[in-house]
Amino acid sequence: MTKPTIVFFRAVVLVVVATAVASASRAESQQFATTASQVGFDQRLGEQVPLDLVFRDEAGVEAPLGSYFGRRPVVLALVFHRCPLLCNQVLTGLTRSLKPLPLGAGVDFDVVAVSIDPGDTPEVAGRKKAGYLERYDRPGSEAGWHFLTGRKEAIDALCQAVGFKYVYDPQKQLFAHAAGVVVLTPGGQAAQYFYGIEYPSKELDGAIRRAASGRIGSRIAKLLLLCYDYDAATGKYTLSIVRLLRVFGTLTALSLGVYLFMMFRRERFGRLGDEPRPEGAATTAVPGPGL
Repeated sequence: MTKPTIVFFRAVVLVVVATAVASASRAESQQFATTASQVGFDQRLGEQVPLDLVFRDEAGVEAPLGSYFGRRPVVLALVFHRCPLLCNQVLTGLTRSLKPLPLGAGVDFDVVAVSIDPGDTPEVAGRKKAGYLERYDRPGSEAGWHFLTGRKEAIDALCQAVGFKYVYDPQKQLFAHAAGVVVLTPGGQAAQYFYGIEYPSKELDGAIRRAASGRIGSRIAKLLLLCYDYDAATGKYTLSIVRLLRVFGTLTALSLGVYLFMMFRRERFGRLGDEPRPEGAATTAVPGPGL
């Protein structure tokens, strides 16, 4: 096998691989777009959450949702207790924002973190609570933090009331959902929404104080982060890697195509220049000086 042929086959293999990478990344990007279109967090200000829904706390005790209301405002976080992705960032950001406030959990407000996964257990919820109590680092605030689990019917009813739409991906065994928290009045009405994983302490303080007096806040700009293919180690989404691979694959295929074209063009002209003349072919004489 000649060297040009070997180069040709290698180039073909690279083109096939690059095309496969581009196709796979395009399919994954389309799947992400389909899932993301089903996820949302609508601001249903003034909406009453159903207080008769039954959940289990971190000790495994069942109680109606209303048992966490009536005395003070509630900061509600809808998460996935076993989530390895964005959910941890939601609770970490919330804890970081609450820590410097003059208001205290269990005294001025409560934090209620409800798992959207019916498979989550009180044991997992208990470990989560212990970890965030340590981060909050305010002795005596245990009674103000509640990590709940429940049945799908109760979870869906609560999510619907506050406009929280999520999708379960059975292949990845993860939940795609938006990141954010809701401040509710003592009576259980949605008073203020916060999106993302960073909640300005001053604004959160104001929302809790307004909710304490039953006042409903105003709508905010909606910029959703989705807990789906999120890499907590880097703080980025794997979708950006998908797009990068797609661009890389396309550029690789184009560059190899150009390379093959130039190589064959060069080889073709090289063969034409090296072809021997037929026997008996006339040779054109170049006249010298004086002839």
